[in-house]
Amino acid sequence: MTIRKVTEGDAEAIAGIYNYYVEKTILTFETEQVSAAEMRERIATLAPAYPYHVCELDGRVAGYCHAAQWKKRKAYGMTVESAIYVDPALRNKGIGRALMQELIRSLRPLSVHAVIACITIPNPESIWLHESLGFEKVSHFREVGRKMDVWIDVGDWELLL
Repeated sequence: MTIRKVTEGDAEAIAGIYNYYVEKTILTFETEQVSAAEMRERIATLAPAYPYHVCELDGRVAGYCHAAQWKKRKAYGMTVESAIYVDPALRNKGIGRALMQELIRSLRPLSVHAVIACITIPNPESIWLHESLGFEKVSHFREVGRKMDVWIDVGDWELLL
């Protein structure tokens, strides 16, 4: 397993992983698949400003994570939101933990104070992962999204660095 910085060349693999969650789950609120070109644009926007990592396993992208601006107002500048997605065929192999640990390590030198993980509920695997890394639940919003004909709750988990 190798964790490295993302490149625009990873866009197709990342889109493939992400689109599984778009099409098959309620874990992301996007409802339309993201093209490799769109993912390349997202990488080009985020990667210069925030940590963005991929995990390679046996020569292929097995998952990815990144930080992004949490809110636009200036006073939120030391707070980021994290995102993490793992190839569904490769879950429970430590990829998510390795990615999140690297993300947290890479945020510390940037003087980030708080990391927010917005997690769809229910999602026991993600909740367990984040809590095992020190994140604490700080909010719960009921029925704020609707996808696949169900109302969806979300919660925010926070880690102070």
